[in-house]
Amino acid sequence: MKNAKIISSGMYVPELTLPNAYFNELLGEDVDTWLRENVHIYERRWCKENESTADLCESAALSALKNAQLKPDDIDLIIVATDTPEYVSPSTAAVLQYRLGNENAGTFDLNAACAGFVTATETATHYIRSGSVNNVLVVGAYAMSKYLDKADKKTVTLFADGAGAMVLTSTEEMNRGHQAGKLASQGQYADWMGIYGGGTKNPVSKDVLERNDHKLKFVKKFPAELNPQMWSDLARELSHRMKVGISEVDQFFITQININAIWETLRILDVDKNKAHTVMHDYGYTGSACIPMAFHEAWEQKKIKEDDLVFFIGSGGGLAFAANAFIL
Repeated sequence: MKNAKIISSGMYVPELTLPNAYFNELLGEDVDTWLRENVHIYERRWCKENESTADLCESAALSALKNAQLKPDDIDLIIVATDTPEYVSPSTAAVLQYRLGNENAGTFDLNAACAGFVTATETATHYIRSGSVNNVLVVGAYAMSKYLDKADKKTVTLFADGAGAMVLTSTEEMNRGHQAGKLASQGQYADWMGIYGGGTKNPVSKDVLERNDHKLKFVKKFPAELNPQMWSDLARELSHRMKVGISEVDQFFITQININAIWETLRILDVDKNKAHTVMHDYGYTGSACIPMAFHEAWEQKKIKEDDLVFFIGSGGGLAFAANAFIL
């Protein structure tokens, strides 16, 4: 029986750096204090006008391939997790395959909003276990700056751009690699936050543009306890299925939109804050890219190592939730 093992990671963020002071001037009020004290965001990266999601994917993918010591043609499947795709159609993954010079891989995009990357690694694991592929490149990419209303302080100060990538490979070691996974949804929240113009429900039109429905919107405020409760429940389910204690998890990589929600999750689980590496401080909220970006940075900083048990827990619009456990 085959299993899926993480053998490398990589990340990329655009060069354009916007400190909180930029938004003080943009919005005409002090937002820096709130951002620093409440969400711990100090600056973020945005794409320039001529940069797009495929550019982010390409750079992150090349980084992960280099770290895996693999050539593009060694990859059998490319999955891009994003809700800010290069085009509505065709897939961003197809664009990435061509840019990498890969001639062998199948490709598809996966949209589970900000739960997309964890959902994609779960999907990649099942492909590997089927025996149909050996090496899968998974990329989480986010270029949400393209969809922001610059007059909306609820969104413009938080969301940012970046990409993170992993290479998963086939292994016969069942005590390494993927150990457990879980997907969940709460569809009753589907109309609470999202980009509601440009699809078949509200095709691009003059009215859609005038209402800014082609931009990201928070329609309703989510209950503060929702993410911590779901994240802690998912962590407990993974640990139960693995028959290990929560204390045995070496690092938690959790969706990075609100540091207080992460800390509350760890409090519920009775876990030290140092076991959840965070990257929103310098990069803002990068959606489906934030979990692989946090993983890559933690690996580079030697906060994780081979044989560590790590939990990935993501959530995003829909609402979609995904969690899985890997032994590195």
